Amino acid sequence: MVVSRSPQAPDRVLVETPDADEAAVAAAATRAGEAGREWERAGGLSRAQALAAAGERIANASEEFTALMVDEVGKPVTEARGEAARAVAILRYFAQQAIDPDGETLPSANPRALLYMRRRPHGVAGLITPWNFPLAIPLWKAAPALAFGNAVLLKPAPEATALALRLGELLSAVLPDGLFHVLPGDVEAGRAVVDNADAVSFTGSVAAGGSVAAAAAGRGVPVQAEMGGLNASIVLPDADLDSAMQQVAFAAMGYAGQKCTATSRVIAVGNEARAAEVTDALVAAVGGQRLGDPGEAETAVGPVIEEAARDAVVAAAQRAAADGARVLVGGRAPDRSGWYVEPTVVTNAPAGSQLVTEEVFGPITAVQSAPDASAAVRLNNAVRYGLVTSVYTRDLDAALGLVSELDTGLVRVNAPTSGVDFWAPFGGEKSSSYGPREQGKAAREFYTSTRTFMINPAG
Repeated sequence: MVVSRSPQAPDRVLVETPDADEAAVAAAATRAGEAGREWERAGGLSRAQALAAAGERIANASEEFTALMVDEVGKPVTEARGEAARAVAILRYFAQQAIDPDGETLPSANPRALLYMRRRPHGVAGLITPWNFPLAIPLWKAAPALAFGNAVLLKPAPEATALALRLGELLSAVLPDGLFHVLPGDVEAGRAVVDNADAVSFTGSVAAGGSVAAAAAGRGVPVQAEMGGLNASIVLPDADLDSAMQQVAFAAMGYAGQKCTATSRVIAVGNEARAAEVTDALVAAVGGQRLGDPGEAETAVGPVIEEAARDAVVAAAQRAAADGARVLVGGRAPDRSGWYVEPTVVTNAPAGSQLVTEEVFGPITAVQSAPDASAAVRLNNAVRYGLVTSVYTRDLDAALGLVSELDTGLVRVNAPTSGVDFWAPFGGEKSSSYGPREQGKAAREFYTSTRTFMINPAG
């Protein structure tokens, strides 16, 4: 049984529903496959119109989705409202992609022959999505899958079940019957989706993503997995410190740090005095991030998703202190109802310690120092993740020279690590990602395969 609770009021159950077992997933996959064949034959214009209609449905329900995000996953209301708007924009964007050119002609050895290629959908796309972006991530996977002619099996994170079910209701109202299925559950439901899909897209932890990628690859189906980060913001000596630290503080602590793109490390470049300036400015900026009820507009830092997540952040701060680091602010769970933890800044964490090698996924960040830009690059690249890096500088030459050395899939100059443009390819290096990029024009590469056709004149 899937039970979803509000993280700020854990006694409040938002939805309770049976898990989708293996038989239920297999039956949904069969129905989706049948519906998907008709959906592909309907053509790009029909798919574009359906996705545009879906966008209007989400737009009309944006306040409902905003409130549900606040209640079910503790997302601060300002961010929740932005995510609802982003969901609408994603559907409208991929509605247009549905009528993009779907192939090209090529020169043939026989000048009278026609040699061409077209993109075709895989069939049934299995999507396994997290709770932290409960509307945007399912849609940035489902919208392109649908636009290019696939059916969808969506296995949401248990913590975001109510949101996924409501999304399914709205989409099913404008899509053909049986094309889009929401399959609540945990590990077993996810495994069944991987076993029954023709392509698999996953977002979640490294451990789970590795299992998904291995299982899908073992079946010979396309797979992509986005699996987190340990993202650094590199602050060069000439950076506008006040502006940079305001951005970094929100990227590290906003939504309680529960984003794969959150800033986990701040690398101060320069001498000890400069490192102290960066640290002081960060602590001051973090102090301005209001911890509280996510339903209040002034709140930047709401609860973490569950008790275990709260305990993990507190334990990480305590372990860092035991290793010789200094906890400058936070590191405690406040005495209040809900799974809250104070925004936490740590400095002098030893190399190799947990905080600078592993993702904690909470409102905690570590300040590291580097004597020069080359040392900062080495610190950035020394971890097994490679999702996002920010660089703060007013020197264009320095930025251009530095960014090409970073082992990350997304590099942002004078912008926070958090924040993704859905029309641009998204993905990381090393343990952060497996398989093709998501979003933008890159999505077609994943949700379709290329077929080549040769037509010779008779005789």
